[in-house]
Amino acid sequence: MPNSAMSRFVAHAGLWSALAFVFNLTWEIAHVRLYTIWAAANGMGVAWALFHCTLGDVVIALVMFVLAGMMLGRADWPVSRPWPGGVIVVIGALAFTAWSEWYNVYRAGNWAYTASMPMIFGIGLSPLMQWLILPPVIVAMYRRLGTMLFGQHKVQSTNPTQDFTRNLP
Repeated sequence: MPNSAMSRFVAHAGLWSALAFVFNLTWEIAHVRLYTIWAAANGMGVAWALFHCTLGDVVIALVMFVLAGMMLGRADWPVSRPWPGGVIVVIGALAFTAWSEWYNVYRAGNWAYTASMPMIFGIGLSPLMQWLILPPVIVAMYRRLGTMLFGQHKVQSTNPTQDFTRNLP
């Protein structure tokens, strides 16, 4: 990948990651009371858990951003192909989150739910809703900010097999 294409890809991924950090931190703060860490840890322990979980969410979001870009052949998919890209992100993130919640709650014992956590098939509903709601919000904000930061987007027809950085704005 040429340096200019790489720097454009990094810029797009950076914007996606920054938005993912802000929105996921907000979500983590809002639902931390549904986990036992809220009552079991001191303030610094809760703050560390919020930061740690948010960084994990950013990694999930970034991996899904790259996966959607590879599948759609465009790193600017939130602007050029928001619906298919958003679906890829939501499905991938939901699948990973369902597995991660199950594994960390029932196998590894890394965290636990309080009685207040709504459940679906034994998995906390809040982390699942997080990955159903936040990706479309991030796509919407990306479209607004991306156009301001990267310029007007000219939609072009693309071949899904082409290098996904070729048509970056």
